[in-house]
Amino acid sequence: QVQLVESGGGLVQAGGSLRLSCAASGRTFLIYTMVWFRQAPGKEREFVATIEWSGGSTFYADPMKGRSTISRDNAKNTVFLQMNSLKPEDTAVYYCAGSRAVLSTTSGDYNYWGQGTQVTVAS
Repeated sequence: QVQLVESGGGLVQAGGSLRLSCAASGRTFLIYTMVWFRQAPGKEREFVATIEWSGGSTFYADPMKGRSTISRDNAKNTVFLQMNSLKPEDTAVYYCAGSRAVLSTTSGDYNYWGQGTQVTVAS
C-alpha cells in the first residue's frame, strides 16, 4: 500500500511561479515512476510530467516544456513540480501518482493517487 499527499498549491498571478510537493509513504519500494497530472473543471485529466525514481529520467507534456521542472528527493520519498511563467490555462487540480511500470503519460497506468492540490492562476 502506498499513500501520496500533495501540497504547495494556491493562488498566483499570471507569470508567477509555484512549487508542488508530493510525499509518498507506505510501501514506497513498489514505485518505479512518479507522475503529475492535472484536471480543470469540465476537462479530461491530462499528463503534466513524469520522473523515474532511481535514475531520474524525466518527460514533460509539450505545454510544460521550458517552464517546468520535475524532480525528486529519494531520501525523503518526495517528488516536486516547479512551475514558472504560469498561465491562466494552468489552473487545475494537480495530482501526483505512482506506478511500478516504466515512464508513462497515461493515467490508467498509475494505481496510487494523491488527493490533489488546487492551483489557480489569475489573469
